[in-house]
Amino acid sequence: MSVDTRWYVVHTYSGYENKVKTNIEKVVENRNMHDEIFEVKIPTETVTEIVGDKRREVERKLFPGYVLVKVAVHMDDDDRPAMNDETWLVIRNTRGVTGFVGPENKAIPLTEEEVYKLGVEKRSVEVNYAVGDTVNIVDEIFDGFTGTVEEIDVENNLVRVSVSALFGKETKVELELDQVEPIGD
Repeated sequence: MSVDTRWYVVHTYSGYENKVKTNIEKVVENRNMHDEIFEVKIPTETVTEIVGDKRREVERKLFPGYVLVKVAVHMDDDDRPAMNDETWLVIRNTRGVTGFVGPENKAIPLTEEEVYKLGVEKRSVEVNYAVGDTVNIVDEIFDGFTGTVEEIDVENNLVRVSVSALFGKETKVELELDQVEPIGD
């Protein structure tokens, strides 16, 4: 059976993010809630700091005071995804948690678009074109145009395409990998 899951944003006391993450993971383990709470993340980025003549890489929290939790959901009376009461209580009563992000402390899940923009989950896109290939663009603005692939950045889900646009002028366009497709043979 496939379980529908959603990401929720939990607000914490500043500096308690790691403690909250650890505590939620312990509760999941102790209460055997693996089928209700699937993942807990603290979005971070790696930054290179240069102090004097020394370089060092430091991991920084992207959103201090927030933790993301992926939980199982069901549809509520209004056909909206919602977590069950036990899961809500476990997370809400975790030491260091001040509440959920949402109106009146009501837990509202992130949309798929928000999840991808935050980099919480990566979409895997199969790239079946290469630099130099001619591709069709299936993006709203340039839909129907063709162009030549100039650069592919799989890690950041980007492709740079040179498009012969208006009046024959070449225009460089940066698109997501799934916004272009190879021209059929």
